[in-house]
Order: sequence, then C-alpha cells, then structure tokens
Amino acid sequence: MNEPSESFEQKLARIDAIVKELANEQTTLDRGVALFQEGRALITACETLLKGAQEQVEASTRGEGKP
Repeated sequence: MNEPSESFEQKLARIDAIVKELANEQTTLDRGVALFQEGRALITACETLLKGAQEQVEASTRGEGKP
C-alpha cells in the first residue's frame, strides 16, 4: 500500500489503521509481521516527507533573512 502518490496524510492514516489492527488480539503472527513491515516502510516514507518539508521551510526562512 505504500504508493509514492499517497499523501503524507494518507500514509499517516494507514499507519493508524495498522496500529489498530496490531492491537487486535485476533491478528495472526504472519499478518502481524506483514503489518509491522508495512508500517515501518510507511514511517520511513513519512520521515522522508517531513525532512523535505523541513528543508523547504528552512530554505524559505533563510531566503527572508531569518535564521
């Protein structure tokens, strides 16, 4: 489900759904491992998006003469 075209908000919503499913005691071990791996990939993608956004903000503020 970790499609490049997904927005940050879509990725975050999927992470939330994964957490809820993992909290379900009926989730099998195999499904739990697959969900964990998907969640980890989504978290990495979100971190990358956040870092890019932070760099854009910092570049904008430097361009305005702010630290």
